[in-house]
Amino acid sequence: MRPEAAPQAGGLERFASPGKGRGLRARRRFAVGELLFSCPAYAAVLTVSERGGHCDGCFARKEGLSKCGRCKQAFYCNVECQKEDWPMHKLECASMCTFGQNWNPSETVRLTARILAKQKTHPERTHSEKLLAVKEFESHIDKLDNEKRELIQNDIAALHHFYSKHLEYPDNAALVVLFAQIFSSYIDLLYPTEDRNDRLRDSYFFNCDCRECITKEKDKEKLEICKLNDPPSAETVQDMIKYARNVIEEFRRAKHYKSPGELLEICELSLDKMGAVFEDSNVYMLHMMYQAMGVCLYVQDWEGALRYGQKIIRPYSKHYPSYSLNVASMWLKLGRLYMALNNRTAGVKALKRAIAIMEVAHGKDHPYISEIKKELEDH
Repeated sequence: MRPEAAPQAGGLERFASPGKGRGLRARRRFAVGELLFSCPAYAAVLTVSERGGHCDGCFARKEGLSKCGRCKQAFYCNVECQKEDWPMHKLECASMCTFGQNWNPSETVRLTARILAKQKTHPERTHSEKLLAVKEFESHIDKLDNEKRELIQNDIAALHHFYSKHLEYPDNAALVVLFAQIFSSYIDLLYPTEDRNDRLRDSYFFNCDCRECITKEKDKEKLEICKLNDPPSAETVQDMIKYARNVIEEFRRAKHYKSPGELLEICELSLDKMGAVFEDSNVYMLHMMYQAMGVCLYVQDWEGALRYGQKIIRPYSKHYPSYSLNVASMWLKLGRLYMALNNRTAGVKALKRAIAIMEVAHGKDHPYISEIKKELEDH
């Protein structure tokens, strides 16, 4: 494989992998926690669910943020953050005022609007594109099925509907390519090989042939079966895996219209059924425990959330790679739950475990780490 003729970062090299796309590899040995590469985001949006708790300019999580005086829907730390964000916020401010509660473009549509505006004002290669220019992103247009093409057309219609006064649009074909280039899909390493590769093909259009995917060496632990005097048959196990995948999809849809009590019931019933075949450390059990924990957190059932979290954390630490942010996130949740239930000793221990992982994954100067350390000081 010959490296692409592209800008490089110190100790890193961009390369092309036939059938897979671009990759980034190290050309020297890096220490654990050493910064590999960083650059500012080309464009970013704050999700609606985070609005009011985070600054729309710098994304810092703070209390007492000031509202935009016009739309009342954007929040800022101070005047400086508001001024810095205005070139992007002006795309939405007037539209927010006009549509009010009916202003509801998706994050993908909002991000696309900002990319189009950025391309207009910064036609040259930006510092954010040090390793990869936006126009170089893969679109995989020829591999999109009809459902994905229809979703893109719906996004294009929403873009025209909400942003018509502040954007100059390219033709429809160019917009299709741009929307196809934008995705926020990550392949969760928790799941067994078959699941991961299904998601990989769906999102990135290639099959992985890494050592783990070829050997499937971690699948046995991830799909651990109950140790019984009369072990379940292979057919029973496969039927239960099929059931687990279906119930995960059912829960994903149900989150949009069922009550927290109904969602928790789905979790509990599925855990009871799967528990006849799967150990608690089985990834499908962990998935439904995680969903149940989320419901408990939503209804502020701290003890219920803690019970699920305590069952999850040990298998998470086993299944995920070292310094996984998924594990750090679970330690963080557990720490805050212990603190809320006045178990300071366990809370401090859990929060320190979260910090130890995040200092490697995010860097020691990350705002999240400062925030957690302040929590420890306050307690």
